[in-house]
Amino acid sequence: MDVQELWDRARRQTEIVRMRLPDLATFESTTVPYVFLAESSLNQGDTVVRQGQVVIQRPSIVLPSFSPQFEGFPFDETLHLSPEALSTFLLMRGIHFPSLRYRHEVSSLDVQERSLQQAITQFADRLQRAEDVHTGLVVGPEDAWQFSVLLLTAALVVRSADGDVRRLLDEWRRRQQGGA
Repeated sequence: MDVQELWDRARRQTEIVRMRLPDLATFESTTVPYVFLAESSLNQGDTVVRQGQVVIQRPSIVLPSFSPQFEGFPFDETLHLSPEALSTFLLMRGIHFPSLRYRHEVSSLDVQERSLQQAITQFADRLQRAEDVHTGLVVGPEDAWQFSVLLLTAALVVRSADGDVRRLLDEWRRRQQGGA
């Protein structure tokens, strides 16, 4: 399967069951933990559970607009798609990530002997009971999990944009008043 087919499948089949509640931080790094669930392609009736996080931070160098840095998304291993090519691929499809660094870190990968729907219910209930407002819960195709996690991240970036602009203007005004 090529990258375009995987993207199309992820776009059609990704469901964000639960989104991180707080907006992304404007002036510091934000860690976005997630639980990704998919039907197992090897064991019918089982569910693949992938847990990890995406750390979103300002890059150490100033980048041009819409030049995000992606790290830890293993597209290059399976599809021979470099981080730079990934950025171009997304941009050509109208997905604009701000010029930040997006570093993916996997914490666990497991297969559970339960249906996908049972796993969704279990993890949604667990997050609810723990009052975990930071962890996203996303469902998608097993072989396109990277795109599903990126779609979750993009949704958070879009949702946070309005607040970011407000906070940037407030910070600019504060500096203008302090420096005058």
